[in-house]
Amino acid sequence: MVKMAKQEKTLSEAIQNRRATPSFDGTPIPSEDLRKIIDAGLSAPSGYNIQPWRFIVVQGEEQKKRLRGAAYNQGKVEEASAVIVACGDADGWRKDLDQMLYQGREGGMPEGYAAQARNSVTNYLSHFSSDEMHGWLNKMVMLAFTHMMLMAEVMGYDTAPMEGFEQEKVHEVLRLPLSYWVVALLAVGHLKGPDKFNGGRFEMSHTVFGEEFGKPLK
Repeated sequence: MVKMAKQEKTLSEAIQNRRATPSFDGTPIPSEDLRKIIDAGLSAPSGYNIQPWRFIVVQGEEQKKRLRGAAYNQGKVEEASAVIVACGDADGWRKDLDQMLYQGREGGMPEGYAAQARNSVTNYLSHFSSDEMHGWLNKMVMLAFTHMMLMAEVMGYDTAPMEGFEQEKVHEVLRLPLSYWVVALLAVGHLKGPDKFNGGRFEMSHTVFGEEFGKPLK
């Protein structure tokens, strides 16, 4: 049986009260809700507007079971209503550059800007080492990932961002192209049992500085 989301929260409530859900009840999510969550990710900011993110949404019971085996056998992978596997495509900028510039022109991008963007993107990304590309993809994908996680929480769903998985095994389970880099897994659904404890956060003075390191933010 499909289970609707709980009452929507404000963004502030979602940010302050979110916990990494320890266990899900497995009931399906309505497709329109899932698409709204995904669309939030697709609306995230992106360097050069390249949008190198790619998402594989896993909902089938057998596929979730296989994915669990690639994620250190974590039960929440199989329990979640859906697991969004967030990837970055290292070749995405090459394949999508023309389309990005076309859409930009349709939205009012001046021709001079488009020509400069083509050169800037090519000159910047074509020289990346594999590690540098993975680092860039991590940043871009996590912007979209966080948008999806917070949209799910605002809509009343529970979430668990997951970094525990084996890259090669996830590739094998999902039959990913070689150019894909798996960044994180986002489990979405409804909490089963008690929520996770509140681990707290460091005081702002511990992690935030003003103007330069060591100076308090005024």
